[in-house]
Amino acid sequence: MDSAWWMLPLLVALVVGCLCPLTGTLLLLQRRLFLANLVSHAVLPGLALALALRLDPGFGGVVSGVAGALVAERFSRPERPGQAGDEAVLNTVLAGFLGLGVLLIPLLGLRVDLEAVLFGDLLAATGWDLLRSLGALAVLLSLLGWRYRQYVYLGVDPLGAASAGLPVRRLRLLLTLATAFTVVTAMTAVGVVLVIGLMAAPALLALGGASSMRQSLWRAAALGTALSGFGFWLAIQPGVNLPPGPLIGVLCLALLPFGAKALP
Repeated sequence: MDSAWWMLPLLVALVVGCLCPLTGTLLLLQRRLFLANLVSHAVLPGLALALALRLDPGFGGVVSGVAGALVAERFSRPERPGQAGDEAVLNTVLAGFLGLGVLLIPLLGLRVDLEAVLFGDLLAATGWDLLRSLGALAVLLSLLGWRYRQYVYLGVDPLGAASAGLPVRRLRLLLTLATAFTVVTAMTAVGVVLVIGLMAAPALLALGGASSMRQSLWRAAALGTALSGFGFWLAIQPGVNLPPGPLIGVLCLALLPFGAKALP
């Protein structure tokens, strides 16, 4: 098989497979994983506006995704996760931003391949997609190296972290930005709808039996990389010929029973 055409998409799949579980693990430890789902839907209005203004769609998606997360946090209580009404706020913001994005496309007269945006088109990945995914991974690793101990504290005891004077709001905003970068980067590989599975399933499995957050992070990254690589390889096999993004999403679902058993 000629490797010229599939090498670049494979590299994008591997980088995204490493990036998504790292972000997902941080969110899962803080019990904020639904934020990734919200951001993944909230990027659509920004993508539409950026296309209309002839700007980089990735930039518009990040701005819109962060805006959706900030609106949700404004009307919920992030310092007290699980409060009644918070899920209603998050779901309302998610639906509202998604609906706004869908409305903007015909209103602005745009021609957008919604199927590719929602479910990914990994085989159409470009060198720019690879550079953007590597940049997002570098940003996240830099954030972990800079604020690792504070994120450990925030994940274990958020109220204690606030009482100890940690910049909780700033830490959450930085993670929200990283989540938006991750979602926009993964859009090419698995789409904005399926990215949540790649964030959640490897992180869930990696947490079982882990002795530290660092161990959970590297386990999740290794598992996500293997999952994305295998999903892409399987999708391009003769006789299979399936879209890699949805197939990777199905493989994430297959991990769920193992992840549930791994948790204490």
